[in-house]
Amino acid sequence: MTEESAAPGWLGWLGSLGSSRASRSSRASAALLAASCCCCALLLALAAARRARFLLRLRAVPGPRALPVLGNALQLTGTQEDFFQLLRRCADRFGAVFCLWVGTRPFVFLQSAEAVQPILNSSVHIDKSPDYRFVEAWVGKGLVTSTGERWRARRKLLTPSFHSRVLDQFLQPLHREARVLADKLAAHCGGAPFDIVPYAKLAALDVICGEQHAGERRGAPGSAGERREDTALGKHVAAQRNSNNAYVVAIDRITSIVQRRFITPWLKPDVLFNLSELGRAQRKCVSVIHGFTGRVFAARKEEKRREWEQEQLEAQQRPRGPQVADKPRGAAGGRRALLDLLLDMAHHGANLSDEDIREEVDTFTFAGHDTTAAGLSWCLYVLGKHPEVQERILDEWRSVRSTPGAECEATVGDLSRLEYLERCIKEVLRLYPVVPLIARDIRSPVHLGALGADLPAGCTVLVNAFLLHRDPRFFPEPERFDPDRFLDDSDARRHPFAYVPFSAGSRNCIGQKFAMLELKVLLLTVLERFRVQTAEPNRPLRLVAELVLSNVGGIKISLSKRSS
Repeated sequence: MTEESAAPGWLGWLGSLGSSRASRSSRASAALLAASCCCCALLLALAAARRARFLLRLRAVPGPRALPVLGNALQLTGTQEDFFQLLRRCADRFGAVFCLWVGTRPFVFLQSAEAVQPILNSSVHIDKSPDYRFVEAWVGKGLVTSTGERWRARRKLLTPSFHSRVLDQFLQPLHREARVLADKLAAHCGGAPFDIVPYAKLAALDVICGEQHAGERRGAPGSAGERREDTALGKHVAAQRNSNNAYVVAIDRITSIVQRRFITPWLKPDVLFNLSELGRAQRKCVSVIHGFTGRVFAARKEEKRREWEQEQLEAQQRPRGPQVADKPRGAAGGRRALLDLLLDMAHHGANLSDEDIREEVDTFTFAGHDTTAAGLSWCLYVLGKHPEVQERILDEWRSVRSTPGAECEATVGDLSRLEYLERCIKEVLRLYPVVPLIARDIRSPVHLGALGADLPAGCTVLVNAFLLHRDPRFFPEPERFDPDRFLDDSDARRHPFAYVPFSAGSRNCIGQKFAMLELKVLLLTVLERFRVQTAEPNRPLRLVAELVLSNVGGIKISLSKRSS
């Protein structure tokens, strides 16, 4: 056999070898594909089984009939006012617990104390609804939006800052901004009815961000003689005097954007929202807000650094004694803003980064101004229907105040003795809870005695405080305004979860004592100056549940001057 004749044999052998390898590779690929398909089928079967168990458990929860994939979309196509009325109709029809489906996502609404208690009283079910992420661009992972161990650690750290013993530090900015509010409202005295909400928002924002005017300060910054009486930022934004301030405009705009996103299904996905006009507007607002708070933070941190250095120098120069040991850390400067308190905590070892501090200051601004504004607006609306209650509030104020005279400034002691005013505020918040829907994400099954069944993990639960507060078992004639419902003996007999204006349990509102103090001061100042009358008191309200409870067209009142 010649070399030339042998070559085709070798080539044939190599060809058959290649063909064999290709065949084996093809069989391996087919086996791999089959295995992948089996795995996918198994995963799909497991997911389908899990979904079936989830749906089976939810069958115990009544509600309007939902369509596959769409859920209750057809019932939810109306306005926010329509949605609020739908919740009332569903509660009338289905009772204390019912479910609405938004696409494939279930929302379980609770409106009885027995149904609410296992959720709000739990140390496990503390996760807010995923929709709270809509405010994270503004406030980050602050106290409102954080969860788990991060939330527990932050709550423990911040709670002393809102203790009743330190509330007196907020009185000076409160009284100042209350007087500015009354001065602004004087322009409407004797005139046509007007919407009180914008005025209340600006006043609340000034209180939250407030700082004393330079002329009201005593002593040099950081000295023992300085009297700082601040709230959150320690920076006076003068919102009531200049509502066109860029920071004020950005706060108002981003609040509206967040509310719009909460109620608009197609704006909920981040991808669609970020591409929208509202997404672009939000980014501009966040840039303005963070730029402002960042500048305030940097300036105040530098001031605090000099204060700490001065403290350290003074401590080294004076002998140790009981008076030095008893001095609380970070006490220099006396009454301080929340920003100062957080900076001092971080300086003395608390686990707080600069970003953490900014988040908490922004959170306090977000959570504190819109809610207080709504509370004040609803209080004036209700009191405007009851002139005799206004007179009784003022009579009580005259009887308890420690300093006589017109428009004197109440002390914390004075305010604590205003029991009738406090009952009036509580009753207004029963009728018109500032936060009408309290949302929780259920991460593990929870038993609802009111339902007689378990809610599965994966549900979003909403406590409907508006309907909860109208349970005739605990509040007879629930639509009637009656402050005496909150006399001590009545409170003791009531179910502890029948009234939750500041939520309840471990995740209740950390600033509720401050909110009550703020409402008392603002209401007293307005009522001392004016008689309040509700515009069209018999006209039905058109309520909507946004971030706060609102009325379509605003909350309108009229004012008349009160004689000296």
